[in-house]
Amino acid sequence: MLGMLFNSYEFIFVFLPITIGVYFSLAKKHWIKAATMWLFIASLAFYSYWNILYLPLLLLSICFNFIMGKKIEARRTKVLLAFGVGFNLLLLGYFKYAGFFVSSLNMITGNGFIVPQIILPLGISFFTFTQTAYLIDAYRGETNKYSFLTYALFVTVFPHLIAGPILHHKDMIPQFSRLRTFVVNYKNIAIGICMFTIGLFKKAVIADTFAPWVGLAFDHADKLTFVEAWCGALAYTFQLYFDFSAYSEMAIGLGLMFNLTLPINFNSPYKSTSIIEFWSRWHITLSSFLKNYLYIPLGGNRHGELKKMRNLLFTMLLGGLWHGAGWTFVIWGGLHGIYLIINHQWRKCGIILPKLINRMLTFVAVVVAWVFFRAESVQDAIAIISAMGNIETITLQGLDFVKQNEYGWILGMLLVTMYCKNTQERLVNFRAGWKWLIVVVIMFAYVIIDLNKNTEFLYFQF
Repeated sequence: MLGMLFNSYEFIFVFLPITIGVYFSLAKKHWIKAATMWLFIASLAFYSYWNILYLPLLLLSICFNFIMGKKIEARRTKVLLAFGVGFNLLLLGYFKYAGFFVSSLNMITGNGFIVPQIILPLGISFFTFTQTAYLIDAYRGETNKYSFLTYALFVTVFPHLIAGPILHHKDMIPQFSRLRTFVVNYKNIAIGICMFTIGLFKKAVIADTFAPWVGLAFDHADKLTFVEAWCGALAYTFQLYFDFSAYSEMAIGLGLMFNLTLPINFNSPYKSTSIIEFWSRWHITLSSFLKNYLYIPLGGNRHGELKKMRNLLFTMLLGGLWHGAGWTFVIWGGLHGIYLIINHQWRKCGIILPKLINRMLTFVAVVVAWVFFRAESVQDAIAIISAMGNIETITLQGLDFVKQNEYGWILGMLLVTMYCKNTQERLVNFRAGWKWLIVVVIMFAYVIIDLNKNTEFLYFQF
């Protein structure tokens, strides 16, 4: 059952205006704590709209980590840190990975253990990683004495709660104490509306257009021709791009409406000329988390080239597993780990290729990995990749989605994602005016008519 999506009538016309109106009305009366409390309650209501049964779990996680953070700040012992991080990992492991581990055990041993059917709580990966980083920083002496209210709002603030970005306490919690956060800023609201509307357009008009083609291709993995396989893989490549880009921009736009600056989480990754660059542009906050709280603690590049490569591969394998409980995600992460190893060795060799070739090689490598990311099984992924390499089946006849207009659509999106400015680049020197007003009104009007077909964002499942 769908909850209150960003791209839904109830969110746009009920939840958002009421939340903003009450927030700034309270702040205008200098009731700062009441305004903060209101935003926290509204965020809990937003989460509960999806499944109120998981609200106690979210509150338990917040209370536990806040208390543990205080104890770790005071004592700075590894035992407390291990206990706190262990609790978070056990919580995440049970809800997200219990079924995967049991089914994998059955496959390896031939046993018939019952696979638990557990519904994944929305956002658990994001609020678990956010709070795990907080505990580690508390041990490092990098946290301040936050109040419970500002800490709880940091974890739950609704623009990021369901699908990120992964927030860092140093960046966010101080914003909840700044007076200017509670003063209406019309420029921030204007930029926020622009970003939200552009994201809404990307989701409804571009990402969701690709969805039927993707479903048709991946549902017929063993029957695809060369052209069909490539069209299916590229369709998913662009569906995920615009879906994730849309959510990231909508989240930032919503934050700006409340004078909150959320981190950029997506920066034209298909413009990358290497896999190293790709991971500095795709899911930026996850890349930062994996680097700071996994890769570097493992030793990073401090203990020789061989261990550096090992650390890269292990980090990306866990990064793949973070996205989903399945071997397809593990292989996806492993592929990117191998890509990074090759990339680093390539750089050491000093080989220089033309920028266009680097960009296309990077893009093709990413597309191949996305097949595993989307496929229902490893067998399906292998079947699709095999078809992508089988030039003997080249034909323009096949599944219904492979039509001339789809070729043009895919080619157009390739050019857009590789060569056009992204939203933050276009808004860097934003000045409110008739041009932006007309663009936003047309986009919003075009999308709002068809919102009854709204769909979940792809990253909600992670």
